[in-house]
Amino acid sequence: MRALPPYGKLLGISSVHDAAEPGTLLMPAISTLRGRPGFLHGGVIAGLLELACYEALHIELGDAEGVKIKPINVSVDFLRGGMMTDTFAVAKIVRIGQRIANAAAEVWQDDRGRLIATARMHLLLDRG
Repeated sequence: MRALPPYGKLLGISSVHDAAEPGTLLMPAISTLRGRPGFLHGGVIAGLLELACYEALHIELGDAEGVKIKPINVSVDFLRGGMMTDTFAVAKIVRIGQRIANAAAEVWQDDRGRLIATARMHLLLDRG
């Protein structure tokens, strides 16, 4: 995992070493991330999805020098409430071109088959 932005550090996000799904991120349940009682705030779930998309793109690009990544948009679908427990996310690059990349991300908690949210993100690749 590349260095996290300050927001990622605030959320306590770390990389999970999973050979089956490289780029998997873990966000531990921290009381400051709570929204309504007993549930994670939707904004931190969306932030985890976004960071998973960035992580997948960094893996895809490898050590490409001088490529700046800028978000175009992100669309999040909340499927169920996220409980106050460890939360995982992973993204896949759907398409990568010279200027635009498209990513899809998923978030789950105890059961990989029961997603709590998904996202689609479009990113601008500024190759200088």
